[in-house]
Amino acid sequence: MYKILRSILFLFPTEWIHYFSMNCLRLLCSISFLRKLFATIFSPSTNENLKSEILNLKFKNPVGLGAGFDKNAKYLRELETLGFGFVEIGTVTPLPQVGNDKPRLFRLPKDKALINRMGFNNDGVKVIAERLRQWQSKVNSQQSTVNSQRLIIGGNIGKNKITPNEDAWKDYEICFKELHYYVDYFVVNVSSPNTPGLRELQEKESLRKILRHLQMINNGKAVAKPILLKIAPDLTKEQLNDVAELALEIQLDGLVATNTTIDREGLEHDLRIGTLETGGLSGKPLQKRSTEVVKYIYEKTKGEIPIIASGGIFTGADANGQVLFMKDPG
Repeated sequence: MYKILRSILFLFPTEWIHYFSMNCLRLLCSISFLRKLFATIFSPSTNENLKSEILNLKFKNPVGLGAGFDKNAKYLRELETLGFGFVEIGTVTPLPQVGNDKPRLFRLPKDKALINRMGFNNDGVKVIAERLRQWQSKVNSQQSTVNSQRLIIGGNIGKNKITPNEDAWKDYEICFKELHYYVDYFVVNVSSPNTPGLRELQEKESLRKILRHLQMINNGKAVAKPILLKIAPDLTKEQLNDVAELALEIQLDGLVATNTTIDREGLEHDLRIGTLETGGLSGKPLQKRSTEVVKYIYEKTKGEIPIIASGGIFTGADANGQVLFMKDPG
């Protein structure tokens, strides 16, 4: 059944069918008994062995949905119904952005991959913060009647395309302050390949300026939120060493490894599309490199920095080796 449905969906433009499918799911989940049915089918939350605690947060299971799928926090109920333990919204920028010109999302079905050059398209931090406020209010009102752990929300933040790199810290500050009350943790995104010059912010001193500034703001809050850094799979060993050293030096809460790649290694069947279309490659071809980066960072930091792994998970076996690396893992 899935293969038939997938073949039908693949007849339509990639970005359009994404939103069409999620809006259909939203409609179905608005019907109470269907939502409960889906939750029963997809949610593994009843398995105590899947529960995880990291960053002082309790996850009902360790498999989350990375940033980019629900950029604007529109589908949190639906994604929770599908059983995710956490969802990362964004990337969110201070001002709304339409992103890059379409088409900007491409299927590579034979390689089980995607290429995107979305360009941080989002509704802007003010609109998204209000959407999260409404979600939080609804969750709080239902908390007494629902006997389950709530969905953990991560806020992935970035800079607007028009903001020069020397002022990037200001954009991250705006997003951090606006979303602080509504998300459980933050991910600083300096590794997307689709915003010109953004990856230059992965250099050690640029990172230090942004992260230390956010830590200073965080320390002044009544409740501090974990701050993580998302890194690219294309970093050299020297750059990975810099990231690891900086993370330990400033006592960063964690890392997300990795973002999409500009490398096309691993493409076997759709190499022509991969060569023609610029942007970040995700999916199965990223799995090997992403896992290598996770392993390298974990060993370099001697397990002292929690890592959320991202890239190429297709099966339970994939997830088992690449989902969460915690301090003092047991």
